[in-house]
Amino acid sequence: MIDLYQIHWPADDLNETLEGWTTLVALQKEGKVRWIGLSNASVEEMEKLHTIGRITSLQPPYSLVRRDVETAQLPWCRRENVGVIVYSPMASGLLTGAMSRERIAALAKTDWRTRNEQFKEPKLSENFKLVERLRAVGTRHGRTPGEIGIAWTLRHPAVTGAIVGARNPKQVDGIIGAMDFRLTASEIAEVEGQ
Repeated sequence: MIDLYQIHWPADDLNETLEGWTTLVALQKEGKVRWIGLSNASVEEMEKLHTIGRITSLQPPYSLVRRDVETAQLPWCRRENVGVIVYSPMASGLLTGAMSRERIAALAKTDWRTRNEQFKEPKLSENFKLVERLRAVGTRHGRTPGEIGIAWTLRHPAVTGAIVGARNPKQVDGIIGAMDFRLTASEIAEVEGQ
């Protein structure tokens, strides 16, 4: 049995997404899938699909530099008791504290980050200031900027988990502590630059 089966990207044509969701609902009823969910879905899409079968989880991108889901998806999920497993809480490495202008300049031309506004000016300078705020809070607790960035996403009451990536064991050491660390209200305000 599959524990969680999600549609990763809803189709441009809602009818295709409805067809896929109907299939997931059938697999769940057959006992082949325990829970079903969506990734990258809008509230409008979730409302339509929820009438066919209960959505168990949503997997949206969410970080200090990508907060758009706070206005619609996260409140909807909280109200409907849908779990939220956020991805990219460290903004694809930007909030780890290991990213530098030199490292960004050395990225392969095929790396999508070279075309992303968060990795270009003027956003890049703003993001480096954000990392320094993460570092300041983290230093007081013996934590990395990445751990503080992940903890910030986990502080939202709608968020039930975070997907983080690591390419080697050393990177895991720099993020693992986020799961048992909680920010205070004043630290949240400090990180957010308030």
